[in-house]
Amino acid sequence: MTSTARYSETRVKVTGDPLDVVVRLAEAGPHTEYVVYEKDGEYAYAGGVLAEVVLDRNGGRTGDVALAWHDRPLNLVRSLLAEIPVRDWRAYGWVAFELSYAKSGARDLLGDQRLAHLVVPRSEVRISGGWALIRAVDPAEGAVLADLVTACRPTTTPCPEPVDVRHTGGHGYRAAVMGAVGDITANLLQKVILSRVVDLADIDLAATYVLGRRGNTPARSFLLRLDGLEAAGFSPEVVASVSACGEVVSQPLAGTRALSDDDALNEFNRTELLSDVKEIYEHAISVKIGNDELLTVCEPGSVHVRGLMTVKRRGTVQHLASQVAGRLADGFDAWDALAALFPAVTASGVPKEAAYSAIRRYESEPRGLYGGAVLTVDESGELDAALVLRTVYRERGRTWLRAGAGIVAQSTPDREFEETCEKLDSVARFLVPAPKPLCERIDRTHDSGAVHR
Repeated sequence: MTSTARYSETRVKVTGDPLDVVVRLAEAGPHTEYVVYEKDGEYAYAGGVLAEVVLDRNGGRTGDVALAWHDRPLNLVRSLLAEIPVRDWRAYGWVAFELSYAKSGARDLLGDQRLAHLVVPRSEVRISGGWALIRAVDPAEGAVLADLVTACRPTTTPCPEPVDVRHTGGHGYRAAVMGAVGDITANLLQKVILSRVVDLADIDLAATYVLGRRGNTPARSFLLRLDGLEAAGFSPEVVASVSACGEVVSQPLAGTRALSDDDALNEFNRTELLSDVKEIYEHAISVKIGNDELLTVCEPGSVHVRGLMTVKRRGTVQHLASQVAGRLADGFDAWDALAALFPAVTASGVPKEAAYSAIRRYESEPRGLYGGAVLTVDESGELDAALVLRTVYRERGRTWLRAGAGIVAQSTPDREFEETCEKLDSVARFLVPAPKPLCERIDRTHDSGAVHR
């Protein structure tokens, strides 16, 4: 882009389910790369790449502009977004968990992976209150999207093939929990979130997103495909939500019990959750860390806790939840707030640096998007970052789930393993198999006929 790009805008009425509409845009729209993001009842579709910002261990870049590594790497993202010649831009993308190892500038624990990837889309559709605002730099693309939004197409409900997550990885995970409990007993740390991976056969990611969203109650949801990385997620909590006027909210969730179709059992589990010393301790130290982190960037006296230990339902589980909020002090912006709060304490541990060491010691592979954030940010300074949990991932021909549990001194291996299963089930029960190639379906039909002849 050699001059400032501008979006043309149009509004159209939406008569269908916004979830179906944004997935239709992802599947049938003019762009092969996209991000779908849901926040507070609004669905947004960001399609194509007008400009992008990429961060890795060497620094950041957008187009022809490259900036060398910085001791505050998220500052590079801020600076590069400011270089993008687009009016009224809004960016969508993700930040990897491993960025936490380098927030102070150290790079010795980083590999060659991308640490952040944000795009300013060619086209954007935001659906709220029965209307869709369509923005596109190419009016022809906008017209295609408008036709897709208003199209009356029958919807089908695909059949999921749930995966049993309880018969894989149990021995290794229980051993990791025992090791972490030993570290905590030795006063190396207070809490660490340890995760495990469940590999899958290929799935239909968009159909899984639709079923999973209808079966979950997330704080945020997303569906993305960017540069070979794909994910569909139902985030239980917000890492940071920052308004244009500088109000910051984070929402730590810690302390878990299962949810089922049995209301009486759910109420029993809820009561137990609210009185369980281990779960209350795990939650309290998470809230304390979130409070302390906001104090570093917010006005004195503005940081406070809302709704302490409210029970929130998130798909297959219920959590203890609190909100930590504050108002940014002069000289700080949304990127400073994200830097202070990232990664979420509920995906890392207490203290964070000691938890990072335990995660590297006990987990078998880098986390990447898991425990990181999918986010949106715009020119006004608004930022919203969802914690990446309860997500299915696909990259380089591999598809997988990942979930963890918070380990404290009172943890037991069996209970923590079961907690990972309860969380994995929030996605595992909605997995839709990838459609078979046409030639394979024909061959199977032919073979079936031969057998029965």
